[in-house]
Amino acid sequence: MRLFAASVMVMLFLVCCSESRKPSKQDTDDLDEELPAVTPVVEDLPKGAEVLFDDFMFNFASDRSLQLRRIMFPLSITRSEHVEHVDTGQWSMEPFFMDRGEYTLIFDTQEQMELVNDTTVSMAVVEKIYLEADSVRQYLFNRQDGRWKLVEVRLQSVDDNVNASFLEFYRRFVTDSMFRQNSLCDEIAFSFADPEDDFGQMEGFITPDSWEAFAPSLPKDSIYNIVYGEQDANARQKIFIIRGIGNEQDMELTFLQEHGRWKLSKLTE
Repeated sequence: MRLFAASVMVMLFLVCCSESRKPSKQDTDDLDEELPAVTPVVEDLPKGAEVLFDDFMFNFASDRSLQLRRIMFPLSITRSEHVEHVDTGQWSMEPFFMDRGEYTLIFDTQEQMELVNDTTVSMAVVEKIYLEADSVRQYLFNRQDGRWKLVEVRLQSVDDNVNASFLEFYRRFVTDSMFRQNSLCDEIAFSFADPEDDFGQMEGFITPDSWEAFAPSLPKDSIYNIVYGEQDANARQKIFIIRGIGNEQDMELTFLQEHGRWKLSKLTE
């Protein structure tokens, strides 16, 4: 009996101690104040990768998870008056030009080319131009609250594109050798890197009869363009750039329109 009574006394003592150790509401509040605040998840890209559209675009085209987070779903796909909407589960990863190792650009002027490095640009359009299929797929991006997002896709024919005249010409230029020969200026100015001088340039002129010896390989089936501002449908000059991905090597072909005909006037590497 005395053993049983002793056991009961021990249990009562432990219960009382346990009750005395229960935290009060004030203790709980103090504990909450001492706990560190939950840090919100930082979204995907550092701010530095949002400043220029090109930096964002390379990440967007190579990261599926980022791509899904930066699309305004349901995404509108517009063709003329008809609009469809695509949800997250219907979207397929779009690598754009990342699997090519290069992409192309079309500018009206040298000044327009400076928009690539303009940190105030808040809208850009990536165009995938299917030359043989006579169609253009435009991806419209806006920078909202410091973050670039794909907000719409538009489908159009080459004829409806602001660069229609030049694109029709380019399609023939790269596929028809006779047309190409007749689309060269009498003298084509060139500027190449001097292989014997890392900082030097070789400059001169190429005549149509020697063009094939200097002619670069040009994409034929489809090309890309990135519009950073406004392009002029009536521009009489087009600067066609082939830009390497990762190596920053550019090739520029300058075309001038004279009497309604486009002609190659300059080649720069």
